[in-house]
Amino acid sequence: MKAFKSILAITFVLVFISCKEKQQVVNDVINIEISDYSGNLSLGTIKRIDSFPSKYVRPRTVDIWLPNNYSKNEKYAVLYMHDGQMLFDAESTWNKQEWKVDEIVGGLIDSAKIKDCIVVAMWNHSDIRHTEYYPQKPFDLLPKKFKDSIFETATKQFGTAFKGIQSDNYLKFIVEEVKPFIDANFSTLTTPEDTFIAGSSMGGLISMYALCEYPEIFGGAACLSTHWVGFMPQENSPVPATFFSYLAQNLPSPKNHKIYFDYGTNTLDEYYLPFQQGLEEVLKLKGYNELNSKNLKFEGHDHSENSWNLRFQIPVQFLLNN
Repeated sequence: MKAFKSILAITFVLVFISCKEKQQVVNDVINIEISDYSGNLSLGTIKRIDSFPSKYVRPRTVDIWLPNNYSKNEKYAVLYMHDGQMLFDAESTWNKQEWKVDEIVGGLIDSAKIKDCIVVAMWNHSDIRHTEYYPQKPFDLLPKKFKDSIFETATKQFGTAFKGIQSDNYLKFIVEEVKPFIDANFSTLTTPEDTFIAGSSMGGLISMYALCEYPEIFGGAACLSTHWVGFMPQENSPVPATFFSYLAQNLPSPKNHKIYFDYGTNTLDEYYLPFQQGLEEVLKLKGYNELNSKNLKFEGHDHSENSWNLRFQIPVQFLLNN
């Protein structure tokens, strides 16, 4: 069982700043409790917020992983990650797998291979994960008939919880609510050069979308096993083309941004191979090269945490290299 101690109640004045509008939009006073997580970690510690409040999305758990050397006298880069319940402790995950983020990031910090950083892990709600992680603007590019069929199928699969795409609100939750709280309560570097976002599968899609929608917030994104098919794989789907069309219009400047993609060859990942060349063409079109982008193939890797933790050190070093 998970254990918690040293519960700290923080009354925090959140000044929500719309990064797209560059203006103050609301002031709220909220009470947030931070607990010490004492589950299974190899390196570092975790501060946990059981129910982070939001005006944009359903409240959820947010974990803040701190390295062994964490000190309020130093400043740390920040890596934001999706599917937070899958990152640190296999004993608490549904499939008994984990990303091993504490081992990988902590080990790279201890060996001075990356800059000092913390990891902010935002949990998902499984019934609305797809609606929050599917990028809104590419979805808007789909033919109406196709969108209608998707909603009909998704409603049968997810029930009443599926009420349309919510990714824009999910990004506002991260940028306007989570990030201001993290920067106010932890010793962070706040510029895009020190702020990154990462995820896999649908989490790869939303990480890509976050970099494009908020290039003034995020300096880089890691997109592992990016789910280019969007939904279940099907022939002649218009979905992948909408992602590449969106990227061609919105991928930020390679002069001050990095983006990492990869894919395996087994299970769900085998469906991604036909789209990697299209991705490569978009990256070249936007001026990206091997210094600021990656598009890597991992033979034999499947669509699971046990594969992602075998290669997660690669995008971490790519984004946070010393």
